[in-house]
Amino acid sequence: MEKFETKLGESKLTIETGKMAQLASGSVTVTVGETVVLATAVVSNTPKENIDYFPLLVDFEERMYASGKISGSRFIKREGRSSENAILTSRLIDRPLRPLFPKGFYNDVQIIITVLSADLIHDPDVIAIIAASSALTLAGAPFDGPVGAVRVGLVDDKLVLNPSYEEIGTTSQLDLIVAGTKDKVLMVEASASEVSEEKMIEAIEFAHKALGPTIVIQEEMMSKLSNKKEYAFELPADQLVDEITKFIGDKANEALYNPEKTKRNEMMDALREAVKQQFVTEENSERIVSEVFSSVISQEFRKNILENEKRPDGRKIDEIRPISCEIKILPRPHGSALFTRGETQALTTVTLGSVSDEQMIDTMDSDTTKRYMHHYNFPPYSVGEIKPMRGPSRRDIGHGSLAERALFPTIPSKDDFPYTIRVVSEILASNGSSSMAAVCGSTLSLMDAGVPITKPVAGIAMGVVIGEGNTHKVLTDIAGVEDYNGDMDFKVAGTKDGITALQLDTKVHGLNVSILQESFSRAKIARLEILKNITDCISSPRPELSMYAPRVTMLKIDPDKIRDVIGPGGKIINEIIDRAGGKGVTEINIEDDGTVYVSSTNAAYTESAVSEIKNITREVQAGERFTGKVTRIMDFGAFVEIFPGTEGLVHISELADRRVDKVTDVVKVGDILPVIVKEIDNMGRLNLSHKGTLNKSQEPPKE
Repeated sequence: MEKFETKLGESKLTIETGKMAQLASGSVTVTVGETVVLATAVVSNTPKENIDYFPLLVDFEERMYASGKISGSRFIKREGRSSENAILTSRLIDRPLRPLFPKGFYNDVQIIITVLSADLIHDPDVIAIIAASSALTLAGAPFDGPVGAVRVGLVDDKLVLNPSYEEIGTTSQLDLIVAGTKDKVLMVEASASEVSEEKMIEAIEFAHKALGPTIVIQEEMMSKLSNKKEYAFELPADQLVDEITKFIGDKANEALYNPEKTKRNEMMDALREAVKQQFVTEENSERIVSEVFSSVISQEFRKNILENEKRPDGRKIDEIRPISCEIKILPRPHGSALFTRGETQALTTVTLGSVSDEQMIDTMDSDTTKRYMHHYNFPPYSVGEIKPMRGPSRRDIGHGSLAERALFPTIPSKDDFPYTIRVVSEILASNGSSSMAAVCGSTLSLMDAGVPITKPVAGIAMGVVIGEGNTHKVLTDIAGVEDYNGDMDFKVAGTKDGITALQLDTKVHGLNVSILQESFSRAKIARLEILKNITDCISSPRPELSMYAPRVTMLKIDPDKIRDVIGPGGKIINEIIDRAGGKGVTEINIEDDGTVYVSSTNAAYTESAVSEIKNITREVQAGERFTGKVTRIMDFGAFVEIFPGTEGLVHISELADRRVDKVTDVVKVGDILPVIVKEIDNMGRLNLSHKGTLNKSQEPPKE
C-alpha cells in the first residue's frame, strides 16, 4: 500500500494504491475532500484480431450510495443503464487518454472508474481523469502519459481553480476542464456565458499551468512503482510502405481531391480494395495493409495542406462552405429549421410543453428537473451507410450535450418564458461538423418557435495540420476527410459577443497554446459570418407562438392559499380543469413557493382557469359585488359560492327588501344570485347580502 499527496486548488488530492482491486492490471483510489473514486485499468496480453482501431473502453460508473441516496424510482432501486452525465464523463476521460497510445497497439484496454463517495462539493469528473491516468501508468500499458486535469471557473472576472458545484451553478461565468501533459494541451471542454476569446485563452493557460502538480504526483508514483511491460506492436515493414506508396502514386490525388464526398468515397473505396487485392498476403495482414493505405493517403493530404494550402474541396484554408438557412418548413412542430453547410445538413425542431413536461433527473449527485433539453440523432443514412438503429450512441449524447450547452446561456428564464423546451436535431447528411450544424439549426428553430432567446448562437469546427518543426496550418470549417486526417477537432460556439461552448480533441500528443490562439481568432471570424447568414434568414424570435403550441400563464399566489386551489382530494383544481376543457387540454401545476403554471392548447381555457385561480386566492374586500351560486339552504339563510371554493352566507334578512318567512320562498339550491360583500368577520367568514344589490322595484329571483 502506497499513498501520494498533492494539492488540487485549495484541496488536498490523495492517490492510494495497493489496497483495492488488486487483481486489475492497475488500480488506484483518488480522494479530494470527501469525494473518492476507484479507477482500474486492465490490459489484455494479446492483440485483438480483425480490427483496425485501438480498442479502448472507458466506463464511468455512478453509484447512488456514494452520496447517501436510494434511487427515486419506485420499482428499480439498483443502478442500471448509465445516466447521460456518466456517459458524458466517460467521453471526457477517454478523449485525453486515447491519443497517447502508440500506433500498432491493438490490445484491449478497459478503464472503469467507480465513484465510491461523493461530497457534492468536488465534482468527480476531473478527479476521474487523474485516476484513470494513474491506473494506466500502474498497469504498465504503453501509454505516453501521465495526464493531468483541472477545472477552472470565472467569478467576478477572476479565474478560480477547482471551483465547487455551488460556484459553477450560481456565480461562475465559466466551467472549463483542461487535460494535458506537462507540455501540451490534450483536451478542452467548456460551458461559458459569452466569455471572450482573450479571456478563454487566459483561462486555458491558467488551467494548464495548474494541472502540473497532478502530473508530478503521478510521476512520483511511477518512479516508485514502475511496472512497464513488453507488448507486441503490429507495424508495417518499410518495404511494404514503399511498395504501396509506389502502387498508389497519383491515384491518391485523384481520389482525395474530389469535391463531392460520395464520389470521393467511391473512388477511395475502389483504390483501397485494389491495394488489398495486390498486397494482402499471409505475411501482410489486411489490417496492416489498410493501415498503410490510410497512412499514405493521410501523408498526401497533409503535404498538400502544409505546402500548398490545398483542401480536398478546393476551399481556401479560412473559407466556410456554402450555407443555406430555412425556417418553418414543417407545419405542425412548434418551430422548425433546416440548416445546410456544404454537405452537412441538420433538420432541427422545437417542441414547447408545460411545466409537467420537465425531465426528472435522479442521479448520484442530482435530484432535480430540466426544462431545456437538446437531443441529437445521427442516423446511418446521413453518411450513406447501413446500420441497425439501436438508440442514441455515446457520440449522439455527447454532440447533443454540446449543442445544448452552446444555447443554454441564451434560453429565457422560467419566469420570463414558463415553458419546457425540447430541441431535436436530425442530422440528414454529414460531411463534418454536424454538431455545429445542430447549434445553428437550433438557433433558427428556437427563433421560429417564438422562444425569446437573448441572442443568436452559431458554431464552427476548426482543424489543424502540424508539420515538422513549428509548421502548421489551421483549417476553418473542417470537412470529414480533414477531421479524419488532421490533428485537431476544435468546436467553438457562441454569440457575436462571446463564447458559450468549447470542445477540443487532438490526435497528437497535445497542442501549444499558440495554435489555440490562432484557432480562436479564425473561429470568431467564421462565427460572425455564420451569424449573419442566420440573421438574414430570421433576425429575431417570432412575436407569436405557433397556433399548435400550448399557452402557458404563470401567476404567483400566497403559499397558504395552495390548499384552497387544490381543495379536498383535489376537488377544486379538478373542477377548474374540467371547466377549462378537461385533462389533456388544460394543465395546472403548482409549486411549493406559490408559483402556478396554467397551460392549455386553447387560449380561452387558459384565461378562464387563471381567472378562477385568481378569484380563489384573492383577498375579498367588503363592498365587492359577485354573482354566485346557491350551494346550501339553511333555516337562517342561504350559502352562496361566489367563486370555486369560496362561499359566504346570505342571512334570511338580507335575501330581499321585504320580510322573508322562509328561505325557500326566495331561493333554492342552484340559483344564480347577485350578492354584495357586507362584511368579513374576525374569523374570515363572508357575510353577503342580496338585498343590497336590488333596486326598490326589483323582486328577488324565483329560480
